[in-house]
Amino acid sequence: MTFLDSPIGRCEAVREMVLLDETQTECAREHGCVDRDCPLKGWFTEQSGVSDPARLPAKRTPQRRRSAAAKPTPLKPRAQVSKPLVFAEKAPLPERKVA
Repeated sequence: MTFLDSPIGRCEAVREMVLLDETQTECAREHGCVDRDCPLKGWFTEQSGVSDPARLPAKRTPQRRRSAAAKPTPLKPRAQVSKPLVFAEKAPLPERKVA
């Protein structure tokens, strides 16, 4: 079963439900109404997640941290291994009543 979380709207020009998480240009190209006046103008997103990667903003290069002294961090001592629990007395199990 699939759940659709994308915003949708009814387009009266093509009489279909359209996704509003794409740009208006992408929607017009998908539904073949490039020359029409869009009734959902202003409801579409400015930048789609399916856009051409060449038009996306460039990624910033991560900057390295600068430290005063580049010392390796000392290793923490390991915790002692815990011993298994041993019960000193064996408690009898409660008796079950059989009907």
